[in-house]
Amino acid sequence: MPNIKSQKDRVVQAKKEAAHNKAIKSNLKTVIKKANAAINSNAEDKEAAVKAAVSAIDSAKSKGVIHKNTAARKVSRMAKRANKAAAQ
Repeated sequence: MPNIKSQKDRVVQAKKEAAHNKAIKSNLKTVIKKANAAINSNAEDKEAAVKAAVSAIDSAKSKGVIHKNTAARKVSRMAKRANKAAAQ
């Protein structure tokens, strides 16, 4: 347990930031799962689901929750799957 006031404040801030980042990551995983399910089932709204997932990934990237290369990889793989499903 910290004794210095600024370090006590940092502990509180770190918990708040961790909770915020966890919420963003959790939502990101949910949106990605929905998009993947839409792609796999060839649903009518798969383009909207993919668009929402890409938007969520970019949002997480801009907030610093995920690394930019991770975001690029996730978007690329999703687009590849969506294009493959559209071609069939």
